[in-house]
Amino acid sequence: MFGLGAPELILILILALIIFGPGKLPEVGRALGKGIREFKNATNSVTEEIKEAAKIDDGNNNSDKEKATRQVS
Repeated sequence: MFGLGAPELILILILALIIFGPGKLPEVGRALGKGIREFKNATNSVTEEIKEAAKIDDGNNNSDKEKATRQVS
């Protein structure tokens, strides 16, 4: 996971505990989780839009090819 081992994660946790304190740490964790969730949802929606656009393009290309094939025959 990004080249972080257990010692590095423990150091980060200790620094966060010192900086934010034990009272604020759960709030910071919740906010971080919410931000990650929103980012994931946004990327999923963009991915779905791209897939939809690709399907539409494929559908148009196939119908154009069929029309061309019919005109040649």
